[in-house]
Amino acid sequence: MSGIYIHIPFCKQACHYCDFHFSTSMKKKDDMVLALAKEIAMRKNEFSTEMVETIYFGGGTPSVLTNEEIKFLISEVYKNYSVVENPEITLEANPDDLSTERILELSKSPINRLSIGIQSFYEEDLKMMNRAHNSAQAINCLTEATKYFDNISLDLIYGIPGLTDEMWKKNIETALSFGIPHISSYALTVEPKTALRKLIDTGKIAEPQDEVASNHFMILVETLQKNGFIHYELSNFGKENYFSKNNSAYWLGKKYIGIGPSAHSYDGEKRGWNVANNSLYLKSIQNDELPIETETLTISDRYNEYIMTGLRTIWGVSLERIETEFGAEYLDYLTNQSQKFLDDDLLFIENNILKPTPKGKFLTDGIASDLFYLNLED
Repeated sequence: MSGIYIHIPFCKQACHYCDFHFSTSMKKKDDMVLALAKEIAMRKNEFSTEMVETIYFGGGTPSVLTNEEIKFLISEVYKNYSVVENPEITLEANPDDLSTERILELSKSPINRLSIGIQSFYEEDLKMMNRAHNSAQAINCLTEATKYFDNISLDLIYGIPGLTDEMWKKNIETALSFGIPHISSYALTVEPKTALRKLIDTGKIAEPQDEVASNHFMILVETLQKNGFIHYELSNFGKENYFSKNNSAYWLGKKYIGIGPSAHSYDGEKRGWNVANNSLYLKSIQNDELPIETETLTISDRYNEYIMTGLRTIWGVSLERIETEFGAEYLDYLTNQSQKFLDDDLLFIENNILKPTPKGKFLTDGIASDLFYLNLED
């Protein structure tokens, strides 16, 4: 099974923390939709033997598209690919786009999963992050969306300067009050060249503190697990049967095609990425050329990716798979490198699977980087 990701590179305004590719000008939106449809068709041979299980609209802000544009792009996927009977079709959406009328329209479309960018229910947080919606819109959209959609995920950000533990608990409780079956939650990260970085450097916003983020993470894990959520990936929590099929496919190494500017693709051996420039993307597609660069992954690349994704998920890192797929040298290296983390109770081995302990979960990315194999000749 495989997936198709469609990147919608437009936003109404730029969030201060965001470093994804997007434009706040909608002038080229019509041309972009036609170009996305054309790329979908141009790349159909890549999945000639694959069944598409998931279609995911990401961004940017995909909810700036009209329902007709969304339906058009989905129909182009069906026209050019073999799709399973009941695919997961996700639309990322912002609360300010989800009026009652819009939610009702979407419920009658092929979209069957909403991923809503709430981030916080506090007005001061939303203003600090320069979100396009306000707290009232966040509450209203969830009230309406849960009437028409069963499969909903929402995003929350923790570690925000000024967000106390009690306020963070209230954010989680508010999310849970809507009966949402999936929550994705991330620490506020300060990326280079973002507005947030500049605001911190000029003293207008405090620097996020790792200790605060760590406390918020532990509160999040404990609260959601008590409420029946499975912590199936470092930043993702789902009720049973509500894991994101799209994201799980990434973590499990399945194939996917990324459509649109800056979108990434993976076929099991090679990674590809489209040019992160709307004008260059449009020009290339209009000239019947794919604006994509590719690299063939070395055995070390594939090992490192498996370590990273495996440790972040409940599926862990199979030591048997390491030996079978990568060889005894990699297994010996992993065994030696992981010993200090086993001794410090940050990792454990169960049924020949290497996983982080509850104490090690928040440190997963750092632990994984220490287990990467950087020196092997491929």
